[in-house]
Amino acid sequence: MAFHGLRETGPCPISEGVHEILFGLISGHVRKIHTSTVPSLFPQVTGENLYQDERARSMLLNLCRVDDVSLGYIREIHSKIVCCGFGSSFTLSNSLIDLYLRKGLIVYARKVFQGMCLNDSVSWVSMISRLSKYGGETEAALLFCQMHKSGYLPTPYIFSSILSSCAKAQLFNIGEQVHGFACKSGFSSQNFVCNSLITLYCRAGDWVSAERIFIAMEIRDRVSYNSLISGIVQRGFSDKALDLFQRMLRVDFLKPDSVTVASLLGVFSLTGDSIGGKQLHSFVVKAGFLSETVIEGSLLDFYVKCSDMHTAHEFFARTDSENVVLWNIMLVACGQSDDLNASVDLLKKMNLKGIIPNQYTYPSVLKTCTSMGALEEGEQIHAHLTKTGFQWNLYVCGILIDMYAKLGEFKIALGILSQLRDDDVVCWTALISGYVQHDLFIEALQLFRKMQYRGIQLDNIGLASAVSACAGMHALDQGREIHAQSWVRGYSFDISIRNSLISLYSRCGRVQEAYSAFENINTEDTISWNALLSGFSQSGICEEALRVFSKMSKSGVEVSLYTFCSAASAAANMTNMILGKQIHGLVMRNGYDYEIEISNVLITLYAKCGDIDDAQRIFKEMPEKNEVSWNAMITGYSQHGLGNKALNLFEEMKQLGLNPNHVTFLGVISACSHEGLVSKGHQQFQSMNRVYGLVPKPEHYACVVDLLGRSGFLERAKRFVEDMPIQPDAMIWRTLLSACTVHRNVEIGEFAAQKLQEIEPGDSAAYVLQSNMYAVTGKWNQRNQPRQLMKERGVKKEPGQSWIEVKGLVHAFFAGDTMHPLADSIYEAVADMNSRAEEIGYVEQSRSLGNYMEQREQEPMQNVHSEKLAIALGLLCLPERIPIRVIKNLRICNDCHNWIKFVSKVKNRIITVRDTYRFHHFKDGVCSCKNCW
Repeated sequence: MAFHGLRETGPCPISEGVHEILFGLISGHVRKIHTSTVPSLFPQVTGENLYQDERARSMLLNLCRVDDVSLGYIREIHSKIVCCGFGSSFTLSNSLIDLYLRKGLIVYARKVFQGMCLNDSVSWVSMISRLSKYGGETEAALLFCQMHKSGYLPTPYIFSSILSSCAKAQLFNIGEQVHGFACKSGFSSQNFVCNSLITLYCRAGDWVSAERIFIAMEIRDRVSYNSLISGIVQRGFSDKALDLFQRMLRVDFLKPDSVTVASLLGVFSLTGDSIGGKQLHSFVVKAGFLSETVIEGSLLDFYVKCSDMHTAHEFFARTDSENVVLWNIMLVACGQSDDLNASVDLLKKMNLKGIIPNQYTYPSVLKTCTSMGALEEGEQIHAHLTKTGFQWNLYVCGILIDMYAKLGEFKIALGILSQLRDDDVVCWTALISGYVQHDLFIEALQLFRKMQYRGIQLDNIGLASAVSACAGMHALDQGREIHAQSWVRGYSFDISIRNSLISLYSRCGRVQEAYSAFENINTEDTISWNALLSGFSQSGICEEALRVFSKMSKSGVEVSLYTFCSAASAAANMTNMILGKQIHGLVMRNGYDYEIEISNVLITLYAKCGDIDDAQRIFKEMPEKNEVSWNAMITGYSQHGLGNKALNLFEEMKQLGLNPNHVTFLGVISACSHEGLVSKGHQQFQSMNRVYGLVPKPEHYACVVDLLGRSGFLERAKRFVEDMPIQPDAMIWRTLLSACTVHRNVEIGEFAAQKLQEIEPGDSAAYVLQSNMYAVTGKWNQRNQPRQLMKERGVKKEPGQSWIEVKGLVHAFFAGDTMHPLADSIYEAVADMNSRAEEIGYVEQSRSLGNYMEQREQEPMQNVHSEKLAIALGLLCLPERIPIRVIKNLRICNDCHNWIKFVSKVKNRIITVRDTYRFHHFKDGVCSCKNCW
């Protein structure tokens, strides 16, 4: 119940007897804090005569310490004190300072302190100690400096308070200076000063200084031991803590108290030493500490952390059930085992027993809802905590925002953030992190900028999340800007920011900057290695990614499922079959071979490397599959020209109730294109939006253009492009131009070439395709125009290149390449294949190479394309039972495609060629693409 403001009633004479009775009533209620009956006394003490009594005012100030006294009432008493001439009273001023600081009202406390005509040592001590106790540590340090300048000699108690402030606020440099001042003042040997110094250095991680002070103490008390033990425990040095406990018993003959026992239980919790913890439990029972709240909580926490839930439940049943801390520990235990039902049941029992929750009660359950993805239960908890008044608690709001953000309910999370009475960095950071986790990078950076505009102090988590958003967007300049901010704010060595920077620079292809961010990081930090590996893999710098994987393996760093996924993805993008199989072997050795994530990557790996059979085997052997699994297999079938298999798998996927996504339809429409199923492909495209609510992307429109163009419906394809609801991009015009080249439609081809050159004037494909189109239609005079335009604009054509792997080594060839050690044998093999192919009907298609007269002027070897050289090497070096697999960086030309068909028949070999668009499987003179690519 809040106190109402007092009204001026004027002087009210009260007899001395009534005066004393009221003092007795007030003082009694001050001691018992009966807030429900005290307000009725206030009208009786508002008389001027009583208010002029300093003792009455002091009692009223003491009474105001209860939680539900309003600020307005306190200020009214304060104003009456000033009006009645007691503003300079040390007793009342110090009481007011104490009261304001208890309420967290540092500004009001400072005004009272500054308004005192003369600050005595009690005022300085009160102000500094209370600031240290109630969250004003930095203010306390500044006030200490002011006190020193004012000429006041600090007392040992002030030294102790200011050292405590420095420890809490992590002002370790100032703490060291205060230590030096204490030594000069002769107070450094005082026990409570030494105890504060031990705490300071323990929190700073300076164990040498902490132990030096401890050993130098003439008399060590329990506080000395507790300070050092608790500090050591927090750093995880359990052996040192136990040694110190033995010294406490055997050297200084001190009996441990509840704080000592609680710290030691923390040691056993960290080490999982259940025997030592149970022995300490027995000691607690004998020493009579068991009923103390801190001991009960520490023992229950010990059993929970040691996973002894049976004993934990038994102990909890025997404890004081009104202790909310114990209930909170059990809620945390339920959350660790992801037992949401138990968490909710426990919360209901708390409600039935009338246990009043605190700010740590609801977050335990909300975190469980987050980890389990239980949005509905989380909303119910939200409604319940609103009824109990915790909807304004910053800590609870931070957990709520984190839950809604991670579960994708950003509108609710933003609503909670906007209603906060104070700006809290944790709450803002939670929402930014949620945006990043859902790949909403633009929204994350917008919120980050708004956070900066409002002047909210940035922390390491917020900066790391902002850098991660830049990494997701490949926003290098913005990421560098935030990198500079983190350096200025002293977070340059923070591991979370470092990992985000590694991801940023590696994803943006900045190799040296990525390695620079990786420097000085603990070599055992798996997250940092994975950030470097996955970043290079995603940015297409796959050789560097695999180099990182090799270094990681040699360094003895523990590899995770995520590591293998990134490495296998890099091998897939490089179509490195041998390395891919080695990674697959490591996956199996580490027991990850049945994990969905790595199986999906392995399907893609084998499909990209031309081994669709192994991809299919992995898919069939998977105990569980998700949408990514089905998409990987559908896409693999489509790329290998197995359109019917892709479409059958798509139907099976739908029958199982799995909803297709954008990736699914890319594979499906492409499969229809390869099979010439124009009508079915168009129906699938239309079903994207009509049936599944998916908005087609530019790549889907390009697939439809390919579907129509491949089958010769060029006029229809042109109308489709012109009627598109989005602006056609270069990929769409390039697809149409390529179809025009195949079907020799100069009119539409010139139209598409013009559009393509307008969008991407530096893309060599626009000019080369147009030149080839003129060549295949016999327009030799016009053929040179696009190539001349290329020269004028400084556009360079990407040279054709092919790769083949032979006995663990990758061999690369350009057209007319003579640099290979076996060049003479390779060209002899090509000549031999030409002769044998011609015997069964092969005729070189000179039109695909250009003007016949030009070819006659060139060396014969210059006309040999790179894939022919790679296949010739495979025929020379690979056993007959091993298929020949070649990768080409451009589309295979008509002549080479025809030549390989004849070679596969002549040599009775299976030859697989992967160009930029699809796989071509040649066997017995037939290609899987059915001469349509």
